[in-house]
Amino acid sequence: MINEQIRDKEVRLIGEEGNQLGVMSAKEAYKLAKEAGLDLVKIAPNAEPPVCKIVDYGKYRYELARKEKEAKKKQKVIDVKEVRLSPNIEENDINTKVNAARKFIEKGDKVKVTLRFRGREMSHMATSKHILDDFAERLSDIAVVEKAPKLEGRSMQMFLTEKR
Repeated sequence: MINEQIRDKEVRLIGEEGNQLGVMSAKEAYKLAKEAGLDLVKIAPNAEPPVCKIVDYGKYRYELARKEKEAKKKQKVIDVKEVRLSPNIEENDINTKVNAARKFIEKGDKVKVTLRFRGREMSHMATSKHILDDFAERLSDIAVVEKAPKLEGRSMQMFLTEKR
């Protein structure tokens, strides 16, 4: 809220240099801001009484946007990459999938390993768990199993993350 939008009876006012000017009515505070050629901006609406500051509103919004952008730059986004396998996978194919998963984990992503069952493969679901266990074993030097293999419908899934 800025200028005339502030409808509180009393506000705690902070001057343009950051010094406290005390508790006063919102009209008085607005008058002081107008005299300085600046805006009255409510910066802490939940405080008792609300805190307002005399600043240039355009500059204030720019500073807030810049701080938000900086905070966004510093945070790390973790993606979940998926590697799909089938129960009758060959050795070389598994090696290729392990290498792909290794690249994902080294980049800092989580890896979701999915073992998909189709048709008659459904009757051998229990015996295929060793494929996921073997997959996790091959990546045990850089990855740890975050979520153990779990059966969900026609697929078995497991999540791997980077070792800390």
